[in-house]
Amino acid sequence: MRLNPETLVRETRREREFLLSAPVIRRCLAGDVDRELYIRFLTQAYHHVRHTVPLLAATAERLPSQHAWLQEALVHYIAEEEGHDAWILDDIAEAGGDRAAEPAIPTAAMVAFAWETILRGNPIGFFGMVHVLEGTSVALAIRAADAIQAATGLPSRAFTYLRSHGELDKDHVRHLGSILERLTAVEDCAAVTRCARGIYWLYGHVFRGLEADGGGVLETDSSIRRYA
Repeated sequence: MRLNPETLVRETRREREFLLSAPVIRRCLAGDVDRELYIRFLTQAYHHVRHTVPLLAATAERLPSQHAWLQEALVHYIAEEEGHDAWILDDIAEAGGDRAAEPAIPTAAMVAFAWETILRGNPIGFFGMVHVLEGTSVALAIRAADAIQAATGLPSRAFTYLRSHGELDKDHVRHLGSILERLTAVEDCAAVTRCARGIYWLYGHVFRGLEADGGGVLETDSSIRRYA
């Protein structure tokens, strides 16, 4: 089995649709958003983005010898991801939010799933999370920033994360494609696909939780059975 971006998109189509069908995404792109909703989004973004560099470092530490060629790519990713959580904190402050707000349950679950993949599973699987977060960023970040700013009237300095990350991730997506194409072992391809499916599903609940009471508790409906 050989994995590439097109294969991964095809294998995760159902879970990706679950994420992108979150009503809050359509609301944001349509400009139906207020400052409080934007701050809730930034808060949850902070609580998973702050784990990005530690997750990348843990992946690098646990790479099997046959994947030593990935060390350079991971060092590059780490260097480019440093400080992004600080961008989000600055954006929250500019928007008038509370830096001390806690992560919602779906956000905590998504981070835990990523750590589980690296520490107890196949660390190569973490590239599935990279695929989801950076691909989603490229697809939505800049469009969402423009629509949210127009709706809320917040200053441009409150959109550092969305606008900077959206542009940066275009290069990351291309780089990820070259990595995926070199993965040929069945277990590695399966690990990336499984992680991507899980992150799409959990990230979909993060977005759904932005409009929910109770900290975004996972819905106990058919979607859990369908996407688990």
